[in-house]
Amino acid sequence: MEVLLSVLLNVLGCWFAAAFLLIVLPSVFGVSLGISQLYIRVLVKTLEWATLRIEKGIRRQQAEAVKNHVSNVIIQRDQTTMEKAIAGLRHGDFELSDVFYFCKKGLEAIVEDEVTQRFTSEELVSWNLLTRTNINFHYISLRLTVVWVIGVLVRYCFLLPLRVTLATIGIVSMIVGTTLVGQLPNGEMKDRLSDLVHLTCSRILVRALSGTIYYHNKENRPRKGGICVANHTSPIDVIILTNDGCYAMVGQSHGGLMGVIQRATVKACPHVWFERSEMKDRQIVTKRLREHVADKNKLPILIFPEGTCINNTSVMMFKKGSFEIGGTIYPVAIKYDPQFGDAFWNSSKHGIVSYLLRIMTSWAIVCHVWYMPPVTKEEGEDAVQFANRVKSAIARQGGLTELSWDGGLKRAKVKDTFKEEEQKNYSKMIIGNGTSSSASTDLD
Repeated sequence: MEVLLSVLLNVLGCWFAAAFLLIVLPSVFGVSLGISQLYIRVLVKTLEWATLRIEKGIRRQQAEAVKNHVSNVIIQRDQTTMEKAIAGLRHGDFELSDVFYFCKKGLEAIVEDEVTQRFTSEELVSWNLLTRTNINFHYISLRLTVVWVIGVLVRYCFLLPLRVTLATIGIVSMIVGTTLVGQLPNGEMKDRLSDLVHLTCSRILVRALSGTIYYHNKENRPRKGGICVANHTSPIDVIILTNDGCYAMVGQSHGGLMGVIQRATVKACPHVWFERSEMKDRQIVTKRLREHVADKNKLPILIFPEGTCINNTSVMMFKKGSFEIGGTIYPVAIKYDPQFGDAFWNSSKHGIVSYLLRIMTSWAIVCHVWYMPPVTKEEGEDAVQFANRVKSAIARQGGLTELSWDGGLKRAKVKDTFKEEEQKNYSKMIIGNGTSSSASTDLD
């Protein structure tokens, strides 16, 4: 028993020593040994080979769908306005056939809701050898099955323990480091140490995800006294961005592991955590943000105006609060490559720990980050218009679909005002077509 314990301790010692020397230590100095890049190149070649095997094994129609990247859209939606659509069904000012238009729209929403499908994992055109993908592939060939089994062993028996080790080191270092720095008096030394802790721990955590990140247009990186706004896919968005610079973060308070990290980091850096359900907190947050932006020596604020995670395919409505503060806005577009792993966090389905385990058993996290030129509010432009302008720019840069719906629909029902708006539009259309008073009386 003592011999077995000694061997186990030696193995663990070698494991942690290798992880520290090859990964943690280079992270401290911001150096890469090229291991992740080599791993990604091998992975790309493997997935390309697997895709070719799948194309040969499935029917020609499915193979053509993979080659041509056929969309998974079920319904071909008609983008015409209500007036034009109903005009094709009617012959007068009002007819009972008008109801067919609303029935059609209702069925489209039930069969394929363009909002709620943004809160589920992104469909992949070709299989990435992960069984969690939405398309279920059956037995294709013996060689493909052998490669899949080898992949499972590599991901769960080697990568998962390594990633858990690195994540543990990174999270513990973050909590301990920020707690210790938080005990120092406010000043330049505290700010420098806080930046060092955040940068170092973020680099370790990125390596814990086998992360490969491509930063574009670094000359546009957010500067002190500004506000960085980005689309939101996952909690690791924060790690992705702080891997390249430090930010003062704004977001909702969480419980569990996320809550522990939030309470520790706020001691070293002026992050702002708030309860979304309390209006008083929102007013306090707005005041604190204005004070923060007014100080040009403070770190740029990092805000995700969507307020919730969207599945890497779209950008939904930006809350106007972030654009009422004033100051310079630095837009950032983040786009993950779903071929290597699903970065989307469905918080209503997975807790933070189970989510981290899912991405740690994926192949890797690969994403592109685009820093965009800073913008300010134009003359005569209100906060909503400013938010929509920034949202459109981020959607174009990231190749994402732009939606006007509120991401709050992830947890709430559609407001009655939306339904009332459609009723008003229909009423205006009837009146505009010259409905007689007698017809109106009959309708009443």
